[in-house]
Amino acid sequence: MDNVTFNIRKAEIADAAEIAKVHVDSWKTTYDNIVPNEYLASLSYESREQMWTNAIPHGDMYVAENNSGQIVGFAKGGKERSGNYKGYDGELYAIYILQEYQGIGMGKALVKSIIEDLVDIGIHSMLVLVLEDNNSRKFYESLGGRKIDTVAVEIGGKKFSELVYGWKNIEGTCARNIHDNSINLNKNSL
Repeated sequence: MDNVTFNIRKAEIADAAEIAKVHVDSWKTTYDNIVPNEYLASLSYESREQMWTNAIPHGDMYVAENNSGQIVGFAKGGKERSGNYKGYDGELYAIYILQEYQGIGMGKALVKSIIEDLVDIGIHSMLVLVLEDNNSRKFYESLGGRKIDTVAVEIGGKKFSELVYGWKNIEGTCARNIHDNSINLNKNSL
């Protein structure tokens, strides 16, 4: 993709349908040949739209728009949900980008937005869970994420290993790896 520009902004409830489309389409490309095909076929835009309509108001969520204003990626984060990881107070709950928009810095920009929001509420550490068979785990490794645990998860009747990556200092380790060893943690820079 030559000359692709994108915009990162806060998600709004009106974005739920487009977010649902990105979510379902990303699952179908990312998890093809990983999770059961029956499960992928069962994913619907309608059920994900309802899920995101309910979720957008709770926690921090950003969308990435292409130069036509279409939502092509999103990320959601907030406080760590499980309580199982002492010293990791924040969590990147989800990040999905349409396959054709991956590898152009959009993921880093979305993570940066989540980090800024976490820091604004006094959270300085973060974790994310990713299926071991998902090549996107390399993205988290490139941001300095360290594997801190492996947990079992079941999707579509099949068991998987999910890796837990953590950053003890998102303003340091993670931020340095987002943008040429520096990041301006200022919302106005978006």
